[in-house]
Order: sequence, then structure tokens, then C-alpha cells
Amino acid sequence: MTLLAAHLNDAGLLFTDGERILCREPGFALLEDDGLVTGREAWAAASLKPRRINKSYWSELTTAPLVDLRFKHLSAADLVTEQLETLWNRVAKPGDQLAVAVPSYMGNDNLGLFLGIAAELDIPVVAMVDAAIAATRREYAGAVPVHIDLSLRTAMLTRIAQDGNAQFERAVVVDEAGMLDLYDTWLRVIAEAFVQQSRFDPLHTAETEQALQDSILDWLGTAATRKSVPMEIEYRGISHRAELDSIEFVSAATSVYQNIVSNLRALYRAGDMPALQLSDRAARMPGLADTLKARVGGEAFLLEPGATARGVAARCPEHRAGSTVSLVRHLPWDQSRIAVESAGEQAGAQPTHVLLGHRATAVDSTALVVGSHPDGSEKWLDLGQEMAGVSRRHCEIANANGQCVVTDHSRYGTYLNGHRIDGSAALQSGDVIRVGTPGVELRLIHVEQ
Repeated sequence: MTLLAAHLNDAGLLFTDGERILCREPGFALLEDDGLVTGREAWAAASLKPRRINKSYWSELTTAPLVDLRFKHLSAADLVTEQLETLWNRVAKPGDQLAVAVPSYMGNDNLGLFLGIAAELDIPVVAMVDAAIAATRREYAGAVPVHIDLSLRTAMLTRIAQDGNAQFERAVVVDEAGMLDLYDTWLRVIAEAFVQQSRFDPLHTAETEQALQDSILDWLGTAATRKSVPMEIEYRGISHRAELDSIEFVSAATSVYQNIVSNLRALYRAGDMPALQLSDRAARMPGLADTLKARVGGEAFLLEPGATARGVAARCPEHRAGSTVSLVRHLPWDQSRIAVESAGEQAGAQPTHVLLGHRATAVDSTALVVGSHPDGSEKWLDLGQEMAGVSRRHCEIANANGQCVVTDHSRYGTYLNGHRIDGSAALQSGDVIRVGTPGVELRLIHVEQ
């Protein structure tokens, strides 16, 4: 009997025996006239037969009929069943058991349905662990780790507490920030390069669009190690070539990366030392680790392929097959701790003023209070009106320990770049603080003295 471990991320469903990666394939399903195929075979036809492809069934796991008319006789549960059965038959031997790492986009209902599907397939699931906790196998001394991974359509950010072990604290799922969103962006940039440099549009035919998709991972790997990326596509016996500077991949992804950055910053409190733990999937995205380190601060730590599933296999909680399985959100460390060095200067430009409308108020060590009832004994930023969702003493902004910091004192929440902060947050020039409903926006600016 062998304990196998799986990471149920639709960007790359991965199985391991604790040492070897047994398989890794995306959550893609292709409905052919003669049946259903999943994984790599479906991926290889995604551009050739786009109307026959479904790629949301793992993230939207229910028993309801699919909306797509071609799939209306099927549910997401049917597609998951097909792929899970195929993978299990490929990797398992009689008597093997399974421990799974589950992403934060799968809620309790999804997980319950998954366990039901596994039971119907006679797959003995003996443990279920939050994926971020499974991946975190060591203490980051002096820092606060956040695990960063990508699914097909989301980025998943999980803040981890370190009180004697790795403990789930808070997770944010960032929509429209996944692998497919990045691929779509980069495919357009690549296609434009071919048009400009070789007068060939690879998006003009399904065959060449599929060729782009098949090659993109190799090109991204080149972008991570070289200053430029040579690209070649063959179509009807003719080779077409183009080249992109690696920095162009980073520039094209700016809006997606910034979405991840703004959510990530809201997870950190003022004074926290960030330890940014990236899955190998996130680490392969050109410039992502550097962007996060530059905009959030701290240090970035890149995990090896299969780290999450291996983390489950190595630290699987003791369960018997057939017993009740619940989601585990804390595990002991089994690797040596690492001390995270001081981040030094704050990431981003230090704000000097708060801009409300056309009026700028200087920020210094004295707290600048924002709220609905000014107190003459304090430095106050007058909103000029009362509104719903603003507390008497809602929040304050001040310089402290080399940072410009906003501290929330309200019942309603203070929002940094659209995301509610957790108590406090370090500020950068260009940030927007929102208080109230519909809200007043305060912009942080830097004024040269």
C-alpha cells in the first residue's frame, strides 16, 4: 500500500508518491462526438475546437447541468469524475490511498461533492489539507508568510500564522489573475510581434493559434533566463520567426500583476516583514516574483515543482480509510527554519501628503484622524460631510518606524486600493484609501520638498 498525494489545482492537477511526480495535467475537458477526453489531450485541442472545451468544472464543481448547450447533458461533477477516474487509474495500484491538497477557491460544498465523487470511484481519500498549508514546510522566522499560487482563472493568496506550526489565517482569491488571463495577454503580444516582424498573423488560423499555446510555456521559461526570446512557428511548410525582449512579457502583464499586488498588500499589516512564498507555477511567470518583491517588500521564496503535493505526502494527518475526512488547516513544519532579513527601505515611494479633492494635507508623525466628528484636540482631516459607513474616529494616517501607515479604528472597514485592510497597512505614493458608503477617496501623494 502506498500513500499518494494530489494537488487539486485546475492549472495543473498533480499526483505524487512523495518523491516522483506521477502526472501533471490541466483541468480541461473536450467533448468529442464519440466521447469525453480530459487533461493534456483536451488542452492540445483547446484552440482547434474551442466550442467543445470546458475549463471551469473544477472551480465550479456542482451537480447542476452545465450552461453550455453542448455540455447541457453533463454537470461539472461529471467532468471531474471523468478526469479523476482517468488519473487515478493511471497512477494508483490496488490498496493505494490518497491525501489531497485543496485550493482556496474550493468551498465546503465543492469539497463535500469531491469526497462523494471519490467514494463512488472507490478512491480512499484519507486526508484533505489546505494547499497553502501543505506547501509551507518551514518557519519563516521574523516574517509573515503569504503563499501565492495561480489557478486557471485566479490568483490565490493565503496569509499563514506561525504559532508553533503553519496555520491558515486568511485567504484571498483574486479573480481574472490566473494562468489563462496571463496567457491570453501574452498570446496577443506574441501575435503582434509575428505580424510586425514577419508579416504573419498566428491568430488567423486555429492551427497556428494552437501552436502558440503549445509553445508558450517554453517561451516563458526562456524569458525567465534570457534578455530576449526567439520564437518560431511553422505553417504549411514555411517557418515564421519573431523575437521579443523578455521585459515585454513583464510589461504586458502589468495590469494582472498589479491586481495581485494590491490584494497582497492588503493582507499585510504595518510593520509586518513579508515572506512571499511562490509556487513553482507562480515563480515561472516572467517578472512576477520581482514585481511582488519590489511593490510589497520583504523576500521572495520559490518552491520546487510538486512542493504542495509532497508537503501533504510528508505530513499527512493520520486517518483511516472510510473515516470522516475534514479539511486540515494547520500542520507542523518538517524542514529547517529560515531567518528572513530586514527588508530595508519601504517598497514604493514614501507619501508626504494626503489629497482630498484638491486639498493636500501633510503627513507626519502626528496622527491625521479621518472620521465623522472632529475633535479639536487632534489633527483632523475634515471630510466636509457626514455619510453612511464612517465612524466617529474612522482611521488615522501617520509616519511611524520609517513607514507611512493607515490604522483602522472603525466598525465598517477602511479600504486600501479597493481591499479592506486588516487593522493597519503600510502606504505608498499613489495609493487610494476609501472610507464610507459610497465612499470618500483619499489619495496618497509624494511632494518634493
